[in-house]
Amino acid sequence: MPPTDETLQGLGWDAFFSEQLSREETQQSTPVRVMTVHRGQITVAGASATFSVSPYIPGASPTDDHPTVGDWLLVDTATQQPTRVLRRRNLFKRRAPGDPRREQMIAANIDTLFIVASCNQDFSVARLERYLVLAREVRVDPVVVLTKIDLTDTPEDFAAAVRAIEPGLRVETINGRDAASAAGLAAYCGPGKTVALLGSSGVGKSTLVNTLRGSDSIATQSIRESDDTGRHTTTARMMHRLSGGGWLLDTPGMRELQLAEASAGIAEVFDDLVLIAQRCRFSNCAHGSEPGCAVREAIAEGTLTAERFDRWRQLAAEDNPAPTYRTKRRR
Repeated sequence: MPPTDETLQGLGWDAFFSEQLSREETQQSTPVRVMTVHRGQITVAGASATFSVSPYIPGASPTDDHPTVGDWLLVDTATQQPTRVLRRRNLFKRRAPGDPRREQMIAANIDTLFIVASCNQDFSVARLERYLVLAREVRVDPVVVLTKIDLTDTPEDFAAAVRAIEPGLRVETINGRDAASAAGLAAYCGPGKTVALLGSSGVGKSTLVNTLRGSDSIATQSIRESDDTGRHTTTARMMHRLSGGGWLLDTPGMRELQLAEASAGIAEVFDDLVLIAQRCRFSNCAHGSEPGCAVREAIAEGTLTAERFDRWRQLAAEDNPAPTYRTKRRR
């Protein structure tokens, strides 16, 4: 939790948020940031206090967004009740597990996303692509953090597999238990900056948060030896203060990440495929048995793998029941 002498700027407040307030709201309300989200209540921090409020905003319709971790709220100074959620700089969300008709908010107002993966048999390029699509869709800079390099003799092979996904992608290889190894990550966590951690259970997110904070207050669990997968340790989304002035936003591990409204992110992560598909003879090419299919030709030539194409098609179909992977022919 933040100290009681925290400033709004230290919490991440800037002109983007202050310009949203009316004169009346400036006089009657206090801006606070959502630190944790639990069922039935949220913890918020302002310029001089940390306290809990209801996540339900009086007068809000059922379709209005409810607060999520990282949000900025206005709280009525007299009643200490939230009055509205300020417009977000960005919002991470996914389709709710078990109910693709609903969306689940993950975190808001993030400056950098640490996509955490481990150098063991649970490493998955397909899963990393999903997280990258999520980051690109909301225009947040991603950094892939490869943990547990002490468990492999070839961490450079894992890093090479990540860099092959997207040219110029930033990759950090660390031992999450070693403060010296993880020290370079502090450069992303400057004063007032918020860094979110996303990744599967067992990749070492909570261990990494403990190391960067110089504390062991967050519980961790060992992974299963049979398949290197982990169990949930973090059960609530929570922001943690760093000594350098930044914030780490930890989230529960996600084995399932169903994307929602991510067509722009898919196009950016798979821009190589988009460019190839534009060379297809027919504008409605489904990249199957049609003549003149540039995608199938690239697979046959070895410049594109069938696995990457299949992952692209799956993500595009998941994002929109109408197959968005059908692209127009370049004129």
